[in-house]
Amino acid sequence: MKRSTIPVSYGVLIAIGLIIYFLLLSLIGVQTNPVFSLGNGVIVAIGLYYALRNYKREKGNRFEYQKGFMAGLLTGFNATILFTMFFAVYVTHLNSDFLPAMLENWSSHYHVGVGIVVFVAAIMGFATTFVLTLSFMQLFKESWNTKKQKKTTAIEA
Repeated sequence: MKRSTIPVSYGVLIAIGLIIYFLLLSLIGVQTNPVFSLGNGVIVAIGLYYALRNYKREKGNRFEYQKGFMAGLLTGFNATILFTMFFAVYVTHLNSDFLPAMLENWSSHYHVGVGIVVFVAAIMGFATTFVLTLSFMQLFKESWNTKKQKKTTAIEA
């Protein structure tokens, strides 16, 4: 059976969208403002929706909820892993001033290093993927509702 390439291709596209969005935010100097991370959710949502829609089209009447759910998770996880790798390189090599500027907004008595920030970015991506995949699969699954049928009794039969 042929494996679908949708999780990989859409995962890469979502990651590219996230990277471009992040770089645009850094060009205008607002990449440390947490409000703009909502844009990440929008990018992931659009990418996951189209990935699941195309996956359902690819499978046709062989579409199964579990496999569609896994396709959505794999798509988002691929995007998250790629973006997290970019983010780790950005924070450590491309803009070493990013982390102190971002942590200025947080009131913390703990030492927060690069590893924790990258880990939190990955967890946020995985959580966003999970929630959006659950939500979108409600749109793409087949309904289990059946039409009401007239109940027949033993006397009528």
